[in-house]
Amino acid sequence: MAATQGILAWTFVSECPIPNDVNELLVEGEEAIAAYKTFRDSAIFTTKRLIVRDAQGFTGKKVEIYSLPYSSITMWSTENAGSFLDVNAEVELWTKAGHIKVNLKKGVDIRKFDKLIANAIL
Repeated sequence: MAATQGILAWTFVSECPIPNDVNELLVEGEEAIAAYKTFRDSAIFTTKRLIVRDAQGFTGKKVEIYSLPYSSITMWSTENAGSFLDVNAEVELWTKAGHIKVNLKKGVDIRKFDKLIANAIL
């Protein structure tokens, strides 16, 4: 498949505990399942969507929140890390809003991540 330019790109560094303050973002019946550390904040898989919190600015007090409902994902691909020089795994999500690319650092289990997506969408 030809390489595509993502409209959004995120990097997930490692799996982390689910942040306590995520509950204020959840709707009735929604539960947090897993969380990943990004460079400055976190990404949370819930039973209904992927929430990415992005701290911005010098102090990080300004926070942008992305909410990606699983129902908007039409296709995804995963690529495990290759050789010694290729240490990052990649996930691509095609959505109704456009294309999203997620880079997974060495400590993130690509197959567990793939299964989170599959369980949410299928």
